[in-house]
Amino acid sequence: MTPKILLVDDEERFRTTLAKMLRAQGLEVATLGSGREALEELQNVAYDVMVLDVRMPDMDGIATLAEIKRIAPQVEVIILTGHASMDAALEIMQLGGYDYLLKPCPVEDLLTKIESAYERKIARKGK
Repeated sequence: MTPKILLVDDEERFRTTLAKMLRAQGLEVATLGSGREALEELQNVAYDVMVLDVRMPDMDGIATLAEIKRIAPQVEVIILTGHASMDAALEIMQLGGYDYLLKPCPVEDLLTKIESAYERKIARKGK
């Protein structure tokens, strides 16, 4: 089975390019430009894994992650950030994020994270 991915990033060019690369690997990918849009989308559509940018106007990735885990705790969230910090990484994990990657990251690394996040979701569902 193929995981259903939601890619959320305010940079349209990055979002479009990454979605194309993931689709080329056979993944089902939807894209949105903001945390608020993602939260609205989760009210209507079930996703397995979300790839979420940290720095976005309006609502950042950390606030979005906290809200996602409240309304759709089954979604595994991978955070993409251009600015690594131990504090942010710790906060992401404490809020229930699956993992985080530095932008730009090789698509193979992201694919590996998506696969393992999806496996974790399936394993949790089976319990």
